[in-house]
Amino acid sequence: TQTIPKGKPHTNTHTPTHIHFQHVKKEERMASLQTQRSFTPVKKTTPGAVEGMEWMNAEHLTGTTIMAVEFEDGVVICADSRTTTGAYIANRVTDKLSMVHDRIYCCRSGSAADTQAIADLVAYYLELHAVELGEAPEVATAAALFQKMCYNNRDNLMASIICAGWDKRHGGSVYTIPLGGAKIRQPVAVGGSGSTYITGYIDANYKKGMTREECLQFCRNAVSLAMER
Repeated sequence: TQTIPKGKPHTNTHTPTHIHFQHVKKEERMASLQTQRSFTPVKKTTPGAVEGMEWMNAEHLTGTTIMAVEFEDGVVICADSRTTTGAYIANRVTDKLSMVHDRIYCCRSGSAADTQAIADLVAYYLELHAVELGEAPEVATAAALFQKMCYNNRDNLMASIICAGWDKRHGGSVYTIPLGGAKIRQPVAVGGSGSTYITGYIDANYKKGMTREECLQFCRNAVSLAMER
C-alpha cells in the first residue's frame, strides 16, 4: 500500500489510478464517465411466456385474398378475414364481402376505408336505379358503377374490387376492377396481395362447368393456401 504525503508532488510511477485521473484529458474523462454510466436493459417478460398465450409470439402473417368463381346457377365468392396495418394484422375478423344489392356482392381489397365508402355509394345508386327500373339491376351495372368511381378517383383511392352476382339476363357473372379502374369479366377472379401465391394453383385446377360444391371446395383450397403462405 502506497501513501501520498499531503502537499508534496508524487513521482512514483506506480501512482494509484485515482491520482493519474487528474492528468487525463477532458474528452477521455467524459468517455470514461459515459462508459461507467452505461447499463444493459433488462429483458421484459413477453406475453407469450404465459401458458396458453403462445399465439401472441407467433409470426405476423399479412395479406388479403379475395376470390369469385362463376358456376351454372350463380357465383361463389370468398375472402379471408384479416385486415393489415403495415406489417401487422389489425383485425382478424373483418368482413370483406359487402352486399350492394339483393343478389350482387363485392369483394374488397386495398384501403378498407376507400373500399367501404365505394361500396356504400354503389349500393345507394343501385337502390335508386332499381326503383327507376322497377326491377333488380344487373351485375354489369354494378360493375360499371364501381369502375367509374375507381377510375375517376384513381389518384386518390387504393381500391381493388371484385363485383359478382346473379341477374335474370346474364345469370351468374364476375367482374374484376383492379387498381386503376379497368373492368374485366372473368369466369374466375382473384385479388389482393395474397392472390400472387395462388395464381398457379388456380390456373392448374380451375375448369369450366364446375358445380356449386366443386366451386366451394375450389375456393376453400385456394384461399387456405394463400393464408398459409
